[in-house]
Amino acid sequence: MKIILSRKGFDSSKDKKTKFPKYGGYPSPILPDGEMMSLPIPLEGERLSYNAITAPGCNSYADIIEELCAGAYIGSKRAHLDPDLVAGARPRQEGWLPVLGQNNKEGKHLDNQGVKEGDLFLFFGWFRRTKLVDGQLHYRVDDEGFREGFHAIFGYMEIGEIIRSKAEVERKSWLHNHPHAEMEEPNDRIYVATPNLSFRPNYPGGGVFQFGERLRLTKKYYSKSKWNLDREVFGNVKISRHPNPWKDDYFQSTSPGQEFVIKENEAVTKWAWDLVRNSRTWGKH
Repeated sequence: MKIILSRKGFDSSKDKKTKFPKYGGYPSPILPDGEMMSLPIPLEGERLSYNAITAPGCNSYADIIEELCAGAYIGSKRAHLDPDLVAGARPRQEGWLPVLGQNNKEGKHLDNQGVKEGDLFLFFGWFRRTKLVDGQLHYRVDDEGFREGFHAIFGYMEIGEIIRSKAEVERKSWLHNHPHAEMEEPNDRIYVATPNLSFRPNYPGGGVFQFGERLRLTKKYYSKSKWNLDREVFGNVKISRHPNPWKDDYFQSTSPGQEFVIKENEAVTKWAWDLVRNSRTWGKH
């Protein structure tokens, strides 16, 4: 089993021309009860608005973003909901499973690295904890050692099927509203989860975690891209796009790039399995 560290959700990247945030500009929230809500990036032309995405027991994603992000109105903007991991986020057709789409150079990279059925995605992104003040959600400013937020693993998905053509999409009606369903870009791929995990059959094949310290990647007091990976586990393992990542006391993750494929390794697989087994999930999967 290969493990893929897959960067997703809002980030701080800026448009080269306008210098304004291109992919959200704010960290995704960890809600006060620990639910990790990865905010899908805005993308013109998508069918889905932020108003139409909900977290179980919560307001719409648009309401949460507007509370946290200085009143910015985003409800009518289009959202690229991918990966799509929580059944309760929107109405579903029968047969729905967690799913991820990829294309262009990232799709080609996954192909070149030999990613296949049975491999495991671990999704990570930029997060910050939140608290309620007079009934309104705010980012916490008292996260000692992580003032700008941090990278954390927020979800997982074991690959059960890889769809590579429009004809394959047409045979699965529940996939028709997915952002990659048209299969119009080079190297378009849709990765569909297994119904249940091979290494924990009572767990769904994809899902989202409640936050715990084991999910945090960023090293305390360091910028978010400097990670606190266990060198005994990862020190001699090849990770794509990371030719020389190790510094004196941290692992330097790279950017740009969304998909980082870890060469098959028994210790890394055990680390990933233990991470999923020992982390609580939330939402209706």
